Amino acid sequence: MFAQLFARFFGRLFGRRRNRPAGLRRRLVLGITVVATTAVLAAEVVGFVVLRSWLMDSLDDQLTHFQTHRKAYTDAVSEKGFPSRFTTPGALPSDFRIFFYGSDGHLLTASLGDPQPSEPELAFSTADLGLTAGRPTTVPATLGDGHWRVVLRDGPDGMKSVVALPMDTVDGTTSKILLADGVLLALTIACVVLLGRWVVRLGLLPLTRMERTAEDITDGNLDLRLPDTDGRTETGRLGRVLNTMLEQLQGALRERETSEARLRRFVADAGHELRTPLTTIQGFAELALRHEQQSTEGRREANRLIAQNAERMSLLVDDLQLLAQLDQEPSYRRDPVDLLSLAADAVSAAALGAPDRPITLGSLSPEAAELELVETAGDPHRLRQVVENLISNARTHTPPGTPVHVRVGTGLAGPATGGVDTPGRTSASPPLPYGTPVAVLEIADEGPGLAPEDAQRVFERFYRVDPARSRSQGGSGLGLAIAAAIAQGHAGRLELDTAPGKGCTFRLVLPQT
Repeated sequence: MFAQLFARFFGRLFGRRRNRPAGLRRRLVLGITVVATTAVLAAEVVGFVVLRSWLMDSLDDQLTHFQTHRKAYTDAVSEKGFPSRFTTPGALPSDFRIFFYGSDGHLLTASLGDPQPSEPELAFSTADLGLTAGRPTTVPATLGDGHWRVVLRDGPDGMKSVVALPMDTVDGTTSKILLADGVLLALTIACVVLLGRWVVRLGLLPLTRMERTAEDITDGNLDLRLPDTDGRTETGRLGRVLNTMLEQLQGALRERETSEARLRRFVADAGHELRTPLTTIQGFAELALRHEQQSTEGRREANRLIAQNAERMSLLVDDLQLLAQLDQEPSYRRDPVDLLSLAADAVSAAALGAPDRPITLGSLSPEAAELELVETAGDPHRLRQVVENLISNARTHTPPGTPVHVRVGTGLAGPATGGVDTPGRTSASPPLPYGTPVAVLEIADEGPGLAPEDAQRVFERFYRVDPARSRSQGGSGLGLAIAAAIAQGHAGRLELDTAPGKGCTFRLVLPQT
C-alpha cells in the first residue's frame, strides 16, 4: 500500500510529458528525495524488524520458562477435571492457555486458562500437530485474523501439552509502529521535496546567473562576461573557461571584421590605383583613333603617356602580386647575409641617383670606432629590396637636401636596440623576446616626421600620408607593406620611431645568426 502511495506521489510530483526532458533541478530534487526516502525506509524497516524480533523473543521466553506441573496432567484426564480454583478467570498468569493431549494422542476437553472467543487452531491428535517439542511456533486463531504462539511440551505417561499465548500485543504494537513509520515517511518525503527544491534552487543560482548572462550575450551584448569565476567551485571553473572561450571568440570576430574591412579597403584602393592609368590609356587611345590626321608630335606625346601609364599599372600589378606571394608565407632562402654590405651598396646607389642628397653610413653604436660585420641568415635579394625601399622612401618623403643616415649594428632586443614595443614605436609584426641577439639596420632622416595617427597606419596597404592619389606624390602605398611582410617572413620585424619635427627612423630587426 505504501509503495503504491509513494509511486503515485512521485508520479504527480515529478511527472512530465513523454518527450519533454527533465530539468537539472527536477533531477536533483528527485535524486535527493529518493536517497532520503531510501535511508528513512531502511531505518524504519530495521527498527521494525528489531522491535518485532524483541517482542517475539520476549513472548517465546515466557513460553519456554512456563512449567506445567505433573498434577495438571492427572487432573486433565480425571472425570472431575480441574479444581475450580484452576478454572476460574485469572487462575493462570497473563493470557496463558494450556491444552492437553492424552496418552492416546487425542486432544482432551479439559484446558487451563481464561476462556476466550478465539483460541489457537490445534489439531485433534498429536500426529497432525506438526509441532516440535520445545520449539515455539506461530499458529492462526480459530476466529478473526489473530495468531497464537504455541510450544509443545512432553508430559508423564506419554501425555503432551501445548502452552499458548495470544499474539495480540505483538500484532497491535507492530501495526501501530507501521502506521507511525508510514506517517513519518510521508512527512519526510514532503519535507525533503520542499527543502530540496529550496536548497537546489539556492545551489544553482550561479548557473541561473550564467544562463541569464548567456541570453544577454546571445541577444547581441558581446561585451558581457559570466559573473561567477571562483576557481574553488565547479561553476566558477566553468565560468572561467567560458569567459576565456568568449574572449577568444570575440577576438576572432574582431579579427574577422578587421580582415574583411581591410580586404574591402584593399580592393577599393587597388581599383582606384588601377583606374587612373587605365582611364589615361583609354583616353589617349580613343584620341588617337578619332584624330587620324593628328600631328606627329601629338601622336608621340600620346604614345608616351600611354606607355608611362602602362608601366605604372604594370608596377602596381607587380607589387600586388608580390604581396599575394608574401601573404602565402613563401619559403625564403637561408643564405648568410651581411647587412653592412647591403647597406653600403644601397647607399652607393642612392648617392649616384641623387648627388645633392647627403646620405651617410655609420655604426649603430655611437661609441664604435669602426663599422662591424653584421651577419644574419635570409634571402639576400629580398633583404636588399627592403633596404632600397626604405632609402627610397626617406628620399621621397623628405624635403630636398634633408640628410639621411644609415646605421648598422648588433645587440640584444630591447627598448634601445629595437625589436620590442615601446611608447611611440609602431610595427606591423609582433615583438621579439627580450634579450634576443639581433642584427639591426636603421634608416633615419631629419625630415618633419609623422603625426601619431599617421604613424599607426603607415604599414597599411595603400595608405599614404599624402592623400593625393598620384604616384609622383608618394607612390601607391605598398612599399612599406611589402618591406614589413619580408621582415616578418625572416622572423624579424620592421618598426618605426617618429614624432612631429623629429624625423623618422625605420628599423629592420632580424635574429642574429
